Amino acid sequence: MDVKKRIDINCDLGEGMPNDAELMPLISSCNIACGGHFGTKETMRSAIQLAKLHKVKVGAHPSYPDRENFGRKSMNISSDELASSLRKQLSDFISVCHEEQVEPNHIKLHGALYNDSAKDISLAHLVVEVMGQLQLSLPIYAPLNSMLAGVASEPIIEAFIDRRYNENGSLVSRSEKNALIEDPTQAWDQLKQLYLTDSVTALNDKVIQLAAETYCIHGDAKNALEIARFIYLKLEAFNIALDKNG
Repeated sequence: MDVKKRIDINCDLGEGMPNDAELMPLISSCNIACGGHFGTKETMRSAIQLAKLHKVKVGAHPSYPDRENFGRKSMNISSDELASSLRKQLSDFISVCHEEQVEPNHIKLHGALYNDSAKDISLAHLVVEVMGQLQLSLPIYAPLNSMLAGVASEPIIEAFIDRRYNENGSLVSRSEKNALIEDPTQAWDQLKQLYLTDSVTALNDKVIQLAAETYCIHGDAKNALEIARFIYLKLEAFNIALDKNG
């Protein structure tokens, strides 16, 4: 009897989108907004309860404290102010997890903070230091060859199903044409290449190496649900199981 291969499909949820309940059964881990770009303790609680119902692993999704821009723009903010915000975001998330008797699984930064900490060693260290102050020994989802992956004690390398890549392995900026993958077939083709060959085809058609351990669908993307449903069916056809709790 063939043993199913396993895959971790993660999704950014708890961000005020209407499709969380429909996306949750189609993924194996989620990154829950915890008050920086979006979210309150109650939205965290709702997302965590949904995840618990569907045996989905839960992670914190902290960001710059910038609701106006949904955390998607770099901020000119002092280290102390950012550290204070991250401590509050993570503390709130952990407290709700404990109240709901759910074990937190990981941390994944959001938006501009994710991208900036991949390139800025001081930011990467600040994130790890805040985790240390809170005595959080959780894995961090991070890009391959990033500063954050280099300083984190437990990095889990992440790749994106619905974003295009540049030749240097960075994500194509959202301001650029073709940055987003909105067609489910193209999204599946990218995931299949990533999962089976540890590589991805960049925007200039060059194939680059990218070995990842978790693969992201953005929950706020226009076709997120359509992409997730299509991929779910394709994984079944390829005898690949979602790596859920339990």
